[in-house]
Amino acid sequence: MNPATRPPMRPDLAAEHLSPEHLAVVQRHLVAKALGELAHERLLAPEHRGGDDYRITSPDGRTTHDFSARRLALEHWVVEEDSILRCVDGRPACPDVQALVADHAEQLGLPDALLPTYLEELAATLASAAWKRHHHTATAADLLHATHQEIEAAMTEGHPAFVAGNGRIGFDVADQAAYSPEAGAPVHLVWVAARRALTHLSLGAGLTEEELYAAALDAATRARFDERLVGLGLDPDDYLLLPLHPWQWSHKVAVTFAPDVARRDLVLLGEGPDAHQAQQSIRTFADLDHPERPLVKTALAVQNMGFLRGLSPAYMRATPAINDWVHEVVAGDPSLAADGFTVLRERAAVGYTGDAYHAAYERAGGSGSAERTAYQKMVAALWRESPVGPRALVGDGERLATMASLLHRDAAGASLAVAMVEASPLTAREWVQAYLDAYLRPLVHCMTAHQLVFMPHGENLLLVLRDHVPVRVVMKDVGEEVAVFGDLPLPEEIERVRVDVPQREWAQSLHTDVLDGVLRFLAAVLHVDGVLDEDDFWAEARACVARHAADHPDLADAHAAWDLTRPEIDHSCLNRLQLRNTLQMVDLSDQTSSLMYAGTLPNPLAGHGADGLTGSP
Repeated sequence: MNPATRPPMRPDLAAEHLSPEHLAVVQRHLVAKALGELAHERLLAPEHRGGDDYRITSPDGRTTHDFSARRLALEHWVVEEDSILRCVDGRPACPDVQALVADHAEQLGLPDALLPTYLEELAATLASAAWKRHHHTATAADLLHATHQEIEAAMTEGHPAFVAGNGRIGFDVADQAAYSPEAGAPVHLVWVAARRALTHLSLGAGLTEEELYAAALDAATRARFDERLVGLGLDPDDYLLLPLHPWQWSHKVAVTFAPDVARRDLVLLGEGPDAHQAQQSIRTFADLDHPERPLVKTALAVQNMGFLRGLSPAYMRATPAINDWVHEVVAGDPSLAADGFTVLRERAAVGYTGDAYHAAYERAGGSGSAERTAYQKMVAALWRESPVGPRALVGDGERLATMASLLHRDAAGASLAVAMVEASPLTAREWVQAYLDAYLRPLVHCMTAHQLVFMPHGENLLLVLRDHVPVRVVMKDVGEEVAVFGDLPLPEEIERVRVDVPQREWAQSLHTDVLDGVLRFLAAVLHVDGVLDEDDFWAEARACVARHAADHPDLADAHAAWDLTRPEIDHSCLNRLQLRNTLQMVDLSDQTSSLMYAGTLPNPLAGHGADGLTGSP
């Protein structure tokens, strides 16, 4: 084609966010995060040069990073971004997170074969950060009055601990604008009919297939789908309906499962009429047109933060039953009811298994490497209750926000949590007490009363706010990330949630996922911004656990068994997992044995003073 007649580039393929100005800001931010988190995990050992000044030198001696940092409880490093000075061969150079990782790859335990993949995830994380900086204008003050979905789209950081936290390898620049959570763009899910004999639908207690599809789709759309099947000479009764991420259909199902589509085992029905918005977990969608309809979690074969984001049909068979059991436990506990703690149930799951990849697994005898391929996790979905659905969880004068918003800073560095505290009628310490009573207390109760643990990081919880104060929390993503310790009787169909680990390790869920994974970051935000000293923050956390113990003398033996306030906690490290294998951080069937540790940390719940809360690398 003559260049003069070549059509202009599609607007959605433009990359104006990738500018030197944006790159300079996001590189400096990600380098600061890398220095802090890699020092926290004791992968890098900064040299103390007096006061708050530190230096990291590359193994070959050519590159140095000088910076200022505050060291807080749990060996949390708050690196001052503007202080970072990188020098290469004695000359100043721009901060570069990819170069930092490459220089220290051996120290970081990053295998040579996986270095390029990890560098690509870092590049994608930088691209995402630049996109947000270019497009996001909402301030922390604006978000005080934003809707749940507006807050979801406004988040910028991703996981607070993972350096390569927004990889999304597989998305192109147009996909970023169309499907990323931060874009907040309307998405219409693609629906396929999956041959019933080759597909499994699991339903929660009291839910029928008819009720599921009636809740997810209007009658006219279902009639249109039936007409499509009849027009192809197929019987709609021979099929189940399965929603797909649009990217998944065009990039995977229509190609990787082409024989299944050609055989009419999978039949494209078309887009659903409702606009949906991607949530922070990227593959879960909320219905914008009918918010009361279930959230939909889809399989998405993009590489993000150590995993290809599929959904296993075999693993999900028990998901509704697990959710029903957890809901029954939580709803039937008076203490949890008093705390307002509840869960969003995953009510149904559907997965197609008629493909060559599942057949290969069966031929292998149902074991071996075939069991762990991503190809068996590409055509599946589940439905989760909406927080504003029939079982409405938000009352008058209340609003929802992702708990991850407590760690959010806007483009100017203003903290949303600080804005909430200042806009509330409470003092900072009273606000933290209210938050911990809503978040930490019910988690402690689930552990001590029911031997039940969750994965309660920021994206997995919704805050219910009144007057900008957290009054209760809603747990989600239950089916994949719940576990039961000990010998508590369980229904046979959900026995897989039992985790067989020594009692000494039971508390690791709270110590790693709550103290290290959430609270150390929030404590640092409030401390650095001069809102609440970290000693006061951790004193409130200790008091919260102590109040629960005092309120439940019948659980004294359980508190002793969990030993939540032991002097030291095992230092479980997340980046070490991703650096070891950026393609699959852990074995999902045995996550506990996959964990990596770096010694111990003083436990801020143990009652130390400030000096006792600061460790050394």
